[in-house]
Amino acid sequence: MNFANRIHTLRPSAIRAAGKLIRSKENCISFAAGLPSSALMPINEIREVTDRLLSEKGAVALQYGATKGYDPLLDEICKIMAKRHVHCKKEEIQITTGSQQGIFLTAMTFLNPGDTVITEKPTYLGALSSYTPFECNFRGVDADNEGMLIDELEKALEEEKNVKFVYAVPNFSNPTGKTWSVDRRKKLVQLANKYDIMIIEDNPYGEIRFSGEHVPTIKSFDTEDRVIYLGSFSKILFPGLRVGFSISNTAIANHFEVLKQGIDLQSNQFAQAQIAEYLKAYNLDEQIEQIVKVYGKKKDMMLEIIKEKFPKSIKHTNPEGGMFIWLDLPKGVDATKLLEKSIEEISVGFVPGGSFFTEPGYENTIRLNFSTVDEEEIIEGMNRLADFLTKELEK
Repeated sequence: MNFANRIHTLRPSAIRAAGKLIRSKENCISFAAGLPSSALMPINEIREVTDRLLSEKGAVALQYGATKGYDPLLDEICKIMAKRHVHCKKEEIQITTGSQQGIFLTAMTFLNPGDTVITEKPTYLGALSSYTPFECNFRGVDADNEGMLIDELEKALEEEKNVKFVYAVPNFSNPTGKTWSVDRRKKLVQLANKYDIMIIEDNPYGEIRFSGEHVPTIKSFDTEDRVIYLGSFSKILFPGLRVGFSISNTAIANHFEVLKQGIDLQSNQFAQAQIAEYLKAYNLDEQIEQIVKVYGKKKDMMLEIIKEKFPKSIKHTNPEGGMFIWLDLPKGVDATKLLEKSIEEISVGFVPGGSFFTEPGYENTIRLNFSTVDEEEIIEGMNRLADFLTKELEK
């Protein structure tokens, strides 16, 4: 078949590949998923909201709607963001089918073949998958526990041609769980202004903080309309509804709206109405507090076993929020091969970390998720994994 050239550049999801492998093993404990906990979804509340919505606004909720988004939801997003010190107008928002579609819209709007996207090393695999078909180049920049290294970032901006934007997940990054400091966020904006580039701030996990102080968004430091903020209700409410949003300037939002007309015409009107009615009827902060309490406990349980029983040669992150812990194994270890043996021998799965990088050479890394599994699975699975890794690294 005469496929477009971009088809040959596609990056299959290593996360979904790992999940398929894990599902092939019966009763496998999986730390691979990037899913929020189903047990924490406010299902009774959304049932009540949905019944009322159908009774009172069914004809509107089940009809075609505006491409930009359901107007009452736009109002609620403005209120939420104002609490987060980002003051936006409805015309600056675009409702998206999950924040993943927001990433794709930034690619469609800004990338020409040969342009460069700068990311952290490692970065969110879904962003790499979205940007790759647009025939762009990637430049990865190392990060420490405060975020991207600014000196390396400026070097990249000086050396690379046609840099269009920096993509960052500054809060509890997927995959590492790291969070950018205030200073790094401010300096990123300063460099964007200096080198005339955009910033894509992807923030699906930012509300899920269980220790430390909340850090202002990069968008809150934006002085020249260079930051496109991507948000989502998937991690704090219902991922299956696929409701996300972008905040930019009006001109960019208008471009997003026109592009979306050609992609899917609009995001699910009924799902948008459900989210809007939930936000009006219930306290979102109370829902987030429940998630924070449970996830924080799970993270502590997982980290305690890592510290006590994992080989000391394995380095790990200690996230203040989000859903992930990152492991650096000794050089030369191939986590993909370890995954196959782990599933077969101890029935425990995880995500090898190499695919989260823009270049090879990082196959000795692992992403662990603690949000989806229950506490008993964490204890059993992490103890199994500790014994397994100890045995494998001794070889």
